[in-house]
Amino acid sequence: MTSPAKFKKDKEIIAEYDTQVKEIRAQLTEQMKCLDQQCELRVQLLQDLQDFFRKKAEIEMDYSRNLEKLAERFLAKTRSTKDQQFKKDQNVLSPVNCWNLLLNQVKRESRDHTTLSDIYLNNIIPRFVQVSEDSGRLFKKSKEVGQQLQDDLMKVLNELYSVMKTYHMYNADSISAQSKLKEAEKQEEKQIGKSVKQEDRQAPRSPDSTSNVRIEEKHVRRSSVKKIEKMKEKQAKYTENKLKAIKARNEYLLAEATNASVFKYYIHDLSDLIDCCDLGYHASLNRALRTFLSAELNLEQSKHEGLDAIENAVENLDATSDKQRLMEMYNNVFCPPMKFEFQPHMGDMASQLCAQQPVQSELVQRCQQLQSRLSTLKIENEEVKKTMEATLQTIQDIVTVEDFDVSDCFQYSNSMESVKSTVSETFMSKPSIAKRRANQQETEQFYFTKMKEYLEGRNLITKLQAKHDLLQKTLGESQRTDCSLARRSSTVRKQDSSQAIPLVVESCIRFISRHGLQHEGIFRVSGSQVEVNDIKNAFERGEDPLAGDQNDHDMDSIAGVLKLYFRGLEHPLFPKDIFHDLMACVTMDNLQERALHIRKVLLVLPKTTLIIMRYLFAFLNHLSQFSEENMMDYNLAICFGPSLMSVPEGHDQVSCQAHVNELIKTIIIQHENVFPNPRELEGPVYSRGGSTEDYCDSPQGETTSAEDSTQDVTTEHHTSDDECEPIEAIAKFDYVGRTARELSFKKGASLLLYQRASDDWWEGRHNGIDGLIPHQYIVVQDTLIS
Repeated sequence: MTSPAKFKKDKEIIAEYDTQVKEIRAQLTEQMKCLDQQCELRVQLLQDLQDFFRKKAEIEMDYSRNLEKLAERFLAKTRSTKDQQFKKDQNVLSPVNCWNLLLNQVKRESRDHTTLSDIYLNNIIPRFVQVSEDSGRLFKKSKEVGQQLQDDLMKVLNELYSVMKTYHMYNADSISAQSKLKEAEKQEEKQIGKSVKQEDRQAPRSPDSTSNVRIEEKHVRRSSVKKIEKMKEKQAKYTENKLKAIKARNEYLLAEATNASVFKYYIHDLSDLIDCCDLGYHASLNRALRTFLSAELNLEQSKHEGLDAIENAVENLDATSDKQRLMEMYNNVFCPPMKFEFQPHMGDMASQLCAQQPVQSELVQRCQQLQSRLSTLKIENEEVKKTMEATLQTIQDIVTVEDFDVSDCFQYSNSMESVKSTVSETFMSKPSIAKRRANQQETEQFYFTKMKEYLEGRNLITKLQAKHDLLQKTLGESQRTDCSLARRSSTVRKQDSSQAIPLVVESCIRFISRHGLQHEGIFRVSGSQVEVNDIKNAFERGEDPLAGDQNDHDMDSIAGVLKLYFRGLEHPLFPKDIFHDLMACVTMDNLQERALHIRKVLLVLPKTTLIIMRYLFAFLNHLSQFSEENMMDYNLAICFGPSLMSVPEGHDQVSCQAHVNELIKTIIIQHENVFPNPRELEGPVYSRGGSTEDYCDSPQGETTSAEDSTQDVTTEHHTSDDECEPIEAIAKFDYVGRTARELSFKKGASLLLYQRASDDWWEGRHNGIDGLIPHQYIVVQDTLIS
């Protein structure tokens, strides 16, 4: 029989197993509860996100409506303004442009926030609803799978428990059978020992005793047979129980594979189960939140684009440009009137000063007095001008102080100080404003005093100088030096009445072509009105103030003279009687077809007009090829449209002007298809070097281009002067070659010149490459030129 201690130990083992299984069962139950809790938290999170974006959509919509009301309030006020020209004209004044852009930005923000609200309601919230539905459905299916896995695990644990109990039971039976067998064997050994001793004591025996012994032996033999049979039964039972115990032990040991199942469940199955619960949740939430991020980032991008446009408009706030635009818009108001001609009285035929005796001495004395007075006035007025300019600089320093940075107001600290308290200590503080305003007004008063004094002095000087010059011219007493006379006589050109291209047009285009192709804002930026008038008056006198290679004129002023010439023509370059025919051409989509129809319309114009048009638009096309440097592409059409073609009365100025600009743009691009070539229309043509060339037929009957003629001359010189020493030159400006034959270089670059290819080109070398170098862009070293 088993000992009580061993039996007690077996009970403890089974009890310990029961406790372990109970703990596992409780753990499995808690796992399901934990997953249920996570599902509830997920559903609550998604519900909160829906409520949040629904409320945010309402806020965005309210904000959008308020912005719309704000914009409409001021746009309605702007529409009711009497002076519509400031808004409709494309050359709008820069402050008005800033105001329009600001209102447009508010409307843009209103639309963007409406779009944002719509995205929240109709895109992001439905995504969260879908994620919530998918998560609940997947969790339910995952929970069913998890429950099945737990049931399978408990089944395996119960099987292990049953195998263990069977093993313990069979092992206990085996031990009990073994004990009984050992006890029987001990009893048999004792019985055999007693029999042997008894036989020893009874020998020798008598016949009677022998018979008795035989009878006893017979009884003993029968008893032994029974004992042997019982022993065999006990041995067989022991063997059977032992075999059952071995098999039960094997099954128990094999059932320890349950640990693998438990390990798989905790390490793999639970992880896979959580993955099933999370299936698509994070990815769907990622997409929903990225939709929010995309909407917000696009809102910010849209806002930044609008703010960049406003910033650009603020950067372009320019009083000089606005002044020029104002004068161009009201050209009839600001254009100088016609000269006052001498009106003779009662048939008086004399129209010039009389410098003969006896008034000659009086005129000489008066001329000397004027010269003395002018010297004094110029010195005094120059001092006033210096004082005025210094005062103006002080005013500009006051109004341009950079006090607009409020970034510190958005640097929030832990103390959460209000923006109001931060701002009140800086620019907007009342003592600071009052002090600065007082200083500014006092300086302005002094400036206008000096300004008035300067203008009065300049007017007096202008009047006296005109009298002095007229007297000097009449008396023949020139105060200029011989060198000045020679230089001035070289710059004076008389306008030939038979000249096809007007002097002012040819000279301005030549100057810009040589010096201003890369000038930023050419024809868009206003020049000095004083210089514009001076150059214009010089041309009216028959002089050419732009002759020679001097580049001391303001490029914007020269461009202004050219525009002013075409704007001031009594009959526009494009007559009004072909306005409707030209507008009909603009409606055509195909650019080349449009150019051909424009050509048909223009062929009815006089030959001289077509020559001027061809010359002008060839130059504008050349200028547009430098748009990356001069920032003028479609702007050229905007600048020249109003000057070349006026919109007839009774038409919508805004829409018609847009069509006019499109027409001018087309002619600039397609000028070769619009105008007849030199063989069809003989006359001057524009050369890329800035000069005017008269067309003549080549032996083959084809036009020779400026570049081809340059290359021909280059080839001729190269074959005849191969052994010439090169000449060193320095680049005055940056130049970008327009063909493979022309060299590109930077300002200050060192160049080697072989020989003159033409009046405007050199053949030379730069960075080991041979090609053509424009003469106007370099300075030739005088010491090396023979």
